[in-house]
Amino acid sequence: MKIFLAGATGVIGRRLIPLLVQAGHEVAGTTRRTGRAGLLRDLGAEPVVVDMLDGPAVRDAVAAARPDAVIHQLTDLSEEDFGANSRLRIAGTRNLVDAARAAGVETMIAQSIAWLYVPGDAPAVETDPLDSSLPPYEGVAALEKAVAEMPRGVVLRYGALYGPGTWYAPDGAIAERVRAGTMRPAPSWTSFVHTEDAASAALAALDWPAGPVNIVDDEPATTADWLPVYSATIGAPHPGSAGKHAATTGRPVSNAKALSLGWKPRFTSWRTGFAQMETAGS
Repeated sequence: MKIFLAGATGVIGRRLIPLLVQAGHEVAGTTRRTGRAGLLRDLGAEPVVVDMLDGPAVRDAVAAARPDAVIHQLTDLSEEDFGANSRLRIAGTRNLVDAARAAGVETMIAQSIAWLYVPGDAPAVETDPLDSSLPPYEGVAALEKAVAEMPRGVVLRYGALYGPGTWYAPDGAIAERVRAGTMRPAPSWTSFVHTEDAASAALAALDWPAGPVNIVDDEPATTADWLPVYSATIGAPHPGSAGKHAATTGRPVSNAKALSLGWKPRFTSWRTGFAQMETAGS
């Protein structure tokens, strides 16, 4: 198929292009910066330089590419500007969906997040409601609603991404905070997914039915569980202990639906992924 990959130079996009090419697909990949066109060519994609917040330009780019499917991996988090990321989720997704529908595209795969479910004791599944009180809700809800307008829109609710180029990389934002001692073990839940597994899910989703799918590994963990392991991995001091009476926050997330669709993470646990990160960085 011809794939229009929006956000092709992001941490997932850079890993997804080779997977798509190896699977026999032709890829047109977007970037806002002309200087990144060479990177996309090297990865095997046809570069498309376009600002996804420019509706007419997006419509023209999608029409020119004539894709069979659109994969939406747009984010704007390199500067930790959550407002900019929310605007991209809302306006960028709107532009992309409108352009895809105008071009007669039926399939869209889109990146969302898995840590927005309402609190609960059981692992969250895709039919559980999202928590409108959490800050990312506006952008995420707008994204998922827009993608649902597609004849076949698949929403990938990714867990916390880790791996090279992410905040959890040894040179990333989370690593800096851990080394600075500003993060402490706590009973708050995190469901992780390695960037390689996030990319493999986007490829597999080209054959999935419409709807949301949680893309997380097999081992949800509290910060009290993963932070000491992560700290040791990046060579940071062991984090101090949390208050004994702290209330549990967040919620573990189930990947049962993704597994039933045939996806299987290479890194079934963040423990394995963290260990490889240590090896890669040493």
